[in-house]
Amino acid sequence: MRDQLILLPGWAFGPAALQPLYDALADLAPDLEVVIEPLPELVAKEAWLDELDQRLPHGSWLAGWSLGGMLASQLAARRVDTCRGLITIASNPCFRARPQWPEAMAPDIFDAFHEAFRLDPEETLKRFRSLCGRGGYDPRTLARQLQVSQSQLPAPVLDAGLQLLAELDGRGALHGYFGPQLHLFAANDALVPAAACDALRRWMPGIVTRLIPGASHALPLERPDEVAAAMVAFIKGAAA
Repeated sequence: MRDQLILLPGWAFGPAALQPLYDALADLAPDLEVVIEPLPELVAKEAWLDELDQRLPHGSWLAGWSLGGMLASQLAARRVDTCRGLITIASNPCFRARPQWPEAMAPDIFDAFHEAFRLDPEETLKRFRSLCGRGGYDPRTLARQLQVSQSQLPAPVLDAGLQLLAELDGRGALHGYFGPQLHLFAANDALVPAAACDALRRWMPGIVTRLIPGASHALPLERPDEVAAAMVAFIKGAAA
């Protein structure tokens, strides 16, 4: 029976954002069944996890980029024995900083971004795409790729996703899931501080973390081959 890997995109992006990673995984591991699933299209943020739990098959690996990784972590902890393993990409246990987890976006910066989105969604999404590519080798090209792969969801759904980014604290979920975990971070990430990689390693010494040099938050688009190689090696290592 083939291993299955579910990929979840980040906030404001559709499955197309993970297509480069999908293609790289297909080349490296043709025996691995990879499926990209969209994030929920719900205004009620508290229903997102239930919707994913109902929709996504059990017995698979769960992986996600940014918000997708935070949701994958919550789902892995909920499923425990029916999740093969967890992989997050440029995903912080807490996206918005809090006293017990300062290695995240400052609350005033996040709150200002959230308010700006409510006032002018299109302009804020444009700024967000720029932030995703900042620190990468070719930020302008990344921004264009991100624009093409942006989801066309209504503003209330995107607002619910921002609320989840602000509220989710994945530390309990990560600690409560005992399967294999790989967490990939980007050294030049403008949205998830690189310091989160070391912080997570210190907090949970038994998991695997890796910081990819010279990469931006758009890690799965910018460095799909490198991300895919790390994921495949980890999945095969867990099966050995």
